[in-house]
Amino acid sequence: MTAENPYRPGRDHTSRTFPVIPPIYQSTTFELDDTSYADVQGTGGLHETWYSRFNNPTVDAAGAEVARLHGAARTQMTSSGMAAIATTLVTLLRSGDTIVASKQVYGDTDDLLQRDLPGLGINVVRVDAFDTAAWERATAEHRPAVLFGETLSNPQLRLLNIPAVAAIAHGAGARLVVDNTFATPFCTRPLELGADVVVESATKFLAGHSDVVAGAVTMNDLSLADEAQRRMITFGGCLDPHAAFLVWRGLRTFGVRLAEACRSADVIATKLADEPEVEHVRYPGRLDHPDAGDVVDRVMPGPKGAMVSLVLAGGDERVLQVLRRLQVAVEATSLGGVESLASVPFNSSHFNMTPQERLDAGIPPGLLRLSVGLEGADVLVDDLRQAIAATASP
Repeated sequence: MTAENPYRPGRDHTSRTFPVIPPIYQSTTFELDDTSYADVQGTGGLHETWYSRFNNPTVDAAGAEVARLHGAARTQMTSSGMAAIATTLVTLLRSGDTIVASKQVYGDTDDLLQRDLPGLGINVVRVDAFDTAAWERATAEHRPAVLFGETLSNPQLRLLNIPAVAAIAHGAGARLVVDNTFATPFCTRPLELGADVVVESATKFLAGHSDVVAGAVTMNDLSLADEAQRRMITFGGCLDPHAAFLVWRGLRTFGVRLAEACRSADVIATKLADEPEVEHVRYPGRLDHPDAGDVVDRVMPGPKGAMVSLVLAGGDERVLQVLRRLQVAVEATSLGGVESLASVPFNSSHFNMTPQERLDAGIPPGLLRLSVGLEGADVLVDDLRQAIAATASP
């Protein structure tokens, strides 16, 4: 009789119960069988679980939940939001191709577009995200393979007209990729509006607890999803199983978190607009939003998000003083956590721009960006009011 290997847990085929919480499969590799070998030799190992850079059950559980939120066929989880964006664009583009992308994108996405893709022989054309006619002109002139934009711009909180831009892309045989991090599938489901691929930083609202870095690539085209997975495998942008568990755990409260945060953001935007020291409030739920009407109604038909931008009298020097006086909201980058975070673009997200460049980009002096958490609308309004009052001129 062969001695039992104490380091190899035996298979238990007798249990008829299943865990409520997916286990963390903190395993690099998995026992192979004929089905696994067939998958490795047939697809390159895309579908069976045999090595965690390719597939992992905990990572798959998180991806399945993100796909469910989007009503999509599949989500590939990645090690960060930038891994999701870079993996997607390298999958869709080849040397000599053109991408038409919004000028208003996340800073590291801008680096990818300005520095890295041209180095791979890819032509990059930029347009204003909110100018649908500019998308149409650039697409007709350059015949791109991909169009890329963000549902909500940072920190202007302007909306991409996803249905219109998707129609432009498809009319030219191109694909539309949308970064939906700020809006989330709670407010916007870009695939239903015509987008081909949705990329998101799961670090933010999806996970929601500021304790994990992750990304997600979501689509309905399964053959394209396989190609994206192959690039993720090759470039090593896979998500760690413990990180995937943290994302999955955060997703369990996604709906209730976003409902409360969006409700609070709407209240904050309404109440702060009446403050004499607040020159302007930018929030998609307000009637004075530049995209109010058809664009907002189509792209964000329900809740209008948990991000609010305020422009305070006194410019950047004053807004920094206000930021330092906040007692509830935390001065920090990132967004989407249960805690409210506040930042000012001139010294963080857009520090590398001149004042005039920021103004040209729709970022006036004195702008404060607030990611609304779960402390409660009244608590956050009072916190902002006391900080504004404490820095008012005598």
